[in-house]
Amino acid sequence: MKKTLMVAALSGVFATAAHAQSSVTLYGLIDAGITYTNNQVTTVGGPGHSNWKATSGSVNGSRWGLRGSEDLGGGLKAIFTLENGFNIMNGTNGQGGREFGRQAFVGLSSNQFGAVTLGRQYDSVVDFLGPLALTGTQYGGTQFAHPFDNDNLDNTFRVNNSVKYTSANYAGFKFGAMYGFSNEAGGFADNRAYSAGVSYNYGPLNIAGAYMQLNNVGSANAAGAVTGDNTPFVAGRQRIFGGGINYAFGPATVGFVFTQTMLDNATSITNGGTQGAGAFQLTNGHVRFTNYEVNGRYNLTPAMSLAANYTYTNSRINGIAPKWHQVDLQTAYALSKRTDVYLQGEYQHVTGLDGSDLGATINGVGMSSSSNQVSATVGVRHRF
Repeated sequence: MKKTLMVAALSGVFATAAHAQSSVTLYGLIDAGITYTNNQVTTVGGPGHSNWKATSGSVNGSRWGLRGSEDLGGGLKAIFTLENGFNIMNGTNGQGGREFGRQAFVGLSSNQFGAVTLGRQYDSVVDFLGPLALTGTQYGGTQFAHPFDNDNLDNTFRVNNSVKYTSANYAGFKFGAMYGFSNEAGGFADNRAYSAGVSYNYGPLNIAGAYMQLNNVGSANAAGAVTGDNTPFVAGRQRIFGGGINYAFGPATVGFVFTQTMLDNATSITNGGTQGAGAFQLTNGHVRFTNYEVNGRYNLTPAMSLAANYTYTNSRINGIAPKWHQVDLQTAYALSKRTDVYLQGEYQHVTGLDGSDLGATINGVGMSSSSNQVSATVGVRHRF
């Protein structure tokens, strides 16, 4: 009897110890707002109208997720993330209706060597360069993106079938790479993706650079690395590279980001946003966007922040050279550690359209029928 009780007690101790070595966290963010746009078209080349609309994710996409880890000993862990994106205004799934469209991966992580993960994941441009821009962060997000989110800094698309390596932090130096398989027999390069990035942090200084290439996005291979329902471009090849720097002093941070996106054998561009105007057809398959972003943010108080940026984009589309100018402002006030309210606005002006059907296009809002567009959003964010 005593032996039985001892075995039961020890079993309970070991079970408790094993349980303590594993963890699963439920987390999420809900972003809801009301957005005004002064000019928005419903079809490319059609008339524009002002629009008041309820919006989800004007700054950060609404999401919920599960994140877990299991301690395997010796500094090694099994890790996973399953993250769903959704529209708070109508309850539907985002990312083409996927259950875990934002992220879905599993892998191994080492304190000494870094992590290897497999699944649907962010690319190296998002991982390394994204944090230095305002788009894709809490200080600007969706509507601060560069035209058409051409460099994916706002994370418009993720990469399926991907294997990713992220190094450990070596005295502020980190690097990583990712490869997304086409999963097609006889078509190894048909809808594949690969990227690499590096960053360095030294006190208040952050520097990063990254490169990504996509092949045949929007092809008939819908099971490939990047699906056409989540990317603004259909092209034979898309290349993105860039670098950035930011520096923090006291309550302020200032930064600069440069990116260039080049498309070969491109056939269409789709503007991002609710009530989108559809695809803009390309007659010249070579397209280029060169983006220069200057940004800054300042904490007026522990609860109140200000953020602003200016982006200049020089492009070549269908033989013309549109030049995009966008100014963005945001102020946010924290009601608690998990809830804040925000007010933000964007103004975009584009020149060099030369009579084309293109117009100003603030990401997440839609395309204008003219060369100017203004948008403003008041919203609330809650994190859990």
